[in-house]
Amino acid sequence: MTLRLQARPPGEPPVSDQKSGHLIQPSNALRLKVGGGRLGAIDASAIAKAEAALQSLSGNFSQWLNDEVGKLEAARQDVRANGVDPDTMERLYLRAHDLKGLGATYGFPLVTRIAGLLCRLIDDKAKRVDAPMPLIDAHIDAIKAAVRDGIKGEDHPVGQALVKELESRVAQLGA
Repeated sequence: MTLRLQARPPGEPPVSDQKSGHLIQPSNALRLKVGGGRLGAIDASAIAKAEAALQSLSGNFSQWLNDEVGKLEAARQDVRANGVDPDTMERLYLRAHDLKGLGATYGFPLVTRIAGLLCRLIDDKAKRVDAPMPLIDAHIDAIKAAVRDGIKGEDHPVGQALVKELESRVAQLGA
């Protein structure tokens, strides 16, 4: 965007007193990058191909989600075996963060929600080692139960109860 300032000729009123003005229209670079603002410029067939590719992969989602839950469990076992310290808790946090991002993608928005709560609980590196392990365990156990029992969404009565209780406990700690 280019803005030109010009000195006011002597005797001309300030801009705020003038009756007319000049509108400076900034360029919309984003609009140009996505087809000049014409929705027809977006290739609908490319979107359809991407959706089809995602659909073809969806058969693997269950295994991938189980793999991620296994990594979270391994991180918890690492904390148990090696103690609560910044390194073990960082690994646990990263596994929870991965599940926060992948749960909904793999068809389990409840896992995303619970993993998000766990991340909130242990997000602050300075306070991470002070987080109560029983509450961390409750989050991990809830994620494992949701995946094991196919509880995908928060509309499920068990999912609602899990989220409500975990949110309450995390809120009590001020996280």
